[in-house]
Amino acid sequence: MTPQQHDFLQRAYLAARQAGHVFPEMAACEAALESGFGHSQLATQDRNLFGMKQHLHPIYGTHSLPTREFLSDQWVTINTNWIVYPDWQSCFADRMATLQRLASVYPHYKTALGAGSGTTYVMEVSRSWSTDPERGEKVLAIYDECAGDWDATNS
Repeated sequence: MTPQQHDFLQRAYLAARQAGHVFPEMAACEAALESGFGHSQLATQDRNLFGMKQHLHPIYGTHSLPTREFLSDQWVTINTNWIVYPDWQSCFADRMATLQRLASVYPHYKTALGAGSGTTYVMEVSRSWSTDPERGEKVLAIYDECAGDWDATNS
């Protein structure tokens, strides 16, 4: 893990913790995967670390960009409206609010929010959060890689 990736995880962990995320270290690892450790266009321009698509009733601004989605067993490119956040803490807070709001629609979110471990949280939320069938394993690989360098509980 590079020093820049380590720094990203520390800053993301703190923002997730301040936003009241149930598993802030896992949220930081999710954000690392989703944003390329903060280097994606959404992350750098819009402080959108999770690829959060615009809500039906927008609270924040909108930015339209193409994305790749795994649909019908293949990757395709589609245009999507993304949320523009004022800061990372707002991004993490909106992510938690979205998971809570959709927990009755997506049972995996309800299970994730009530999980007894970060691993269970990641695997459950990943079942519905992304079209990438390997998302959960990828997030856990980032967590495993940084676990030796980064003890989020002491950040």
